[in-house]
Amino acid sequence: MQKSEARQAAAWVRGARRPASAARQAENFPVASFLLPRHLRPSVLAFYDVVRAADDMADDPALSRETKHARLNQIEGALAGTEAWPPATALCLALDQAGHPPAMRHATDMLVAFRADVEGQACRDWNDLQTYCRHSAVPVGRFLLELHGEPDAPHAASDALCSALQVLNHLQDLRTDWMDLGRVYLPLDWIEAEGASPDDLGRSQLTPPLRRAIDRTLDATDEDLARAAALPRLIRSRRLAAEATVILSLARHLSARLRREDPVAGRVSATRGALLRAGTAGLSRLATP
Repeated sequence: MQKSEARQAAAWVRGARRPASAARQAENFPVASFLLPRHLRPSVLAFYDVVRAADDMADDPALSRETKHARLNQIEGALAGTEAWPPATALCLALDQAGHPPAMRHATDMLVAFRADVEGQACRDWNDLQTYCRHSAVPVGRFLLELHGEPDAPHAASDALCSALQVLNHLQDLRTDWMDLGRVYLPLDWIEAEGASPDDLGRSQLTPPLRRAIDRTLDATDEDLARAAALPRLIRSRRLAAEATVILSLARHLSARLRREDPVAGRVSATRGALLRAGTAGLSRLATP
């Protein structure tokens, strides 16, 4: 390990690379919004800070592959209580106070995806991409459900929503993931079937073949969103159901925008009007007995 890498690794032991508050504000979807019960928000924020820090580290171009794996092993040890790392300590304390210490395992589950990111493993097909989502996104929904004491009934719909959110986020960042990290989160078989190439992700705008590959991915993602539609009705907590309503609304809006716009030419994000409509829908759900 070079001296510069050693210094960066030491910084990671102390905490995250960028301010947690700034990272949360940059997210597509609300993190521990006011819709969630106040006493659970510290646990949600602490969970986010742990996985955001681990994800940022796995994406850091200044660190070698070996250093990244070593850091992920240290983070896993911290989550198990055998290493010292402030974000993990904060999460453990928050979960203890909320009465849900076992929920820590969902953060550990996500390390599988971060290790795959370090290896730069491409998704050969839709099933590969869904397998990645089962580790990179599904644990977030399972964590929230467990934190709210929900039964197993909402699991399938939550898994579908989380997978859809992950794919939509990848579609937003197609060009930067390819140019900065050399990663492709589109199914390779769909890219090839449409006559496109991963190199097309480095262009200034979408080619027609790549547009078709993206649309195939959006078709599959919309099927996940359809399966997720029942989630607010399956959740017993009115506040969590309201949060799910907001996220579903934003996800549908983002999927529609990605069909109309060019995510290679520039990042496609939710509009202010969509945010307002989603918030209104969430408050309406919250007011529903």
